[in-house]
Amino acid sequence: MIQVQNLTKRYGNLVAIDNVSFRVGHGEILGFLGPNGAGKTTTMRIISGYMPPTDGTVRVGDFDVLEDPIKAKRQIGYLPENPPLYNDMTVQGYLDFVADIKNVSGKNKKAKIDLAMERCGITDVRRRLIGNLSKGYRQRIGIAQAIVHDPAVLVLDEPTIGLDPKQIIEIRYLIKSLAGDRTVILSTHLLPEVTMTCTRVVIINEGKIVLEESLETLSQRVNGAQMLFLKLNYNDKSNDVNEKILSLPTVSEVKESAYGEFIIQTKGGADIREELVKMVVKNGWGLLELRPLTHALEEVFLRVISTEGE
Repeated sequence: MIQVQNLTKRYGNLVAIDNVSFRVGHGEILGFLGPNGAGKTTTMRIISGYMPPTDGTVRVGDFDVLEDPIKAKRQIGYLPENPPLYNDMTVQGYLDFVADIKNVSGKNKKAKIDLAMERCGITDVRRRLIGNLSKGYRQRIGIAQAIVHDPAVLVLDEPTIGLDPKQIIEIRYLIKSLAGDRTVILSTHLLPEVTMTCTRVVIINEGKIVLEESLETLSQRVNGAQMLFLKLNYNDKSNDVNEKILSLPTVSEVKESAYGEFIIQTKGGADIREELVKMVVKNGWGLLELRPLTHALEEVFLRVISTEGE
């Protein structure tokens, strides 16, 4: 349904995204992951036709976003990171205004507005001013404006940012309910958003795609092994700290992420903290920090990028 091919965006000497390519199938929910500044929002803006690329193409269904922008945009519902709301309008008045902009016909407009409000759970606030509603409701209204013209594709940029835990759960459920007949791209820097909502993931870092695979395969990468973060204050010039840690029989991998900082992966989830502390003390390395790592996005990146470089 969506084909992104060799997409590049430059701002002078700054390369925001570099030769990005991926596809999203019909009915799929794709998680587009990356830390802040990785190029997620730039990619989402180009896909939605909000800005042109420097190089590359985007096709939505049968239409090229650059060559047939009007036809392509009719297929897309876009929720930017900051929803384009007018706080002095009522919910229903705003959606009526958006429907007119998106050329929803008079015959179908009321039915589509009512359906969008029902799907997004905002019917009960339809006559209230947007500016008087909570962040969670405003986010729902943002999604409603994206689906009011019944698009085939939804592009959602950080849809749960700034929400409380209850609101996040509700928005996740809403997004999943909108998939199936629609293709969804969900941009986020939070790994839980992808694991709870999406079927496949594309990871972008520093403007480049570093991983593209199913959630099941990604889970296999990060599950079944314990990862530890170790920070040392040492002056060992022999440069064999990695080798010594790796000599422990239950250690499978050691990566030095910065001077004195190590990511350690164990075999079979073994707990080696006590054994590791004894080694640190014996060698006089100076223990500053030792803690288990949760599978946050940054840790997945570290493993993926390290693997890509090998």
